[in-house]
Amino acid sequence: MGRILGPFGIQGWIKLKTFTEDPDGLARHPRWWLRTKSGWRSAVQQDFKVRPAAVSAKLEGVDDRNAAELLRGLDVAVTRDDLGEAAQGEFYWVDLVGLEVVNLQGEKLGQVEELLRTGGSDVLVVRGGRERLIPFVADFVKSVDREAGRITVEWEAGYDV
Repeated sequence: MGRILGPFGIQGWIKLKTFTEDPDGLARHPRWWLRTKSGWRSAVQQDFKVRPAAVSAKLEGVDDRNAAELLRGLDVAVTRDDLGEAAQGEFYWVDLVGLEVVNLQGEKLGQVEELLRTGGSDVLVVRGGRERLIPFVADFVKSVDREAGRITVEWEAGYDV
């Protein structure tokens, strides 16, 4: 959901790059998970601010610039349970990864491996016999059935995109 860019000031605040729809998306989650070289570790958010200069946060136990510097480059996540349910017609990326992708003819195109954020729209990275990049827009994505584990798309098996 984000990445720590480095310290913000001298009192232990960190500067963040958020991958949430709203810059303050991480503010709603008091417990974060930080991916370190040795694995994930828990962190408790004490404060969060969206400022003109940066999105920043204060974590428990990070009390000076040196401690904040040690967190530079770490990914920030929350548990899936903490996200709650997505609104009707909306999806969390994590819920799409792993779903089977089939076209309107019933041909299996592969599975969603990841999603990419581009300037115009999000893109499904589908890997099967080959990699396909399918824009996640209504023109191409006809249905998402999480219970069945399937996304149906209007996409020919031979498309080279």
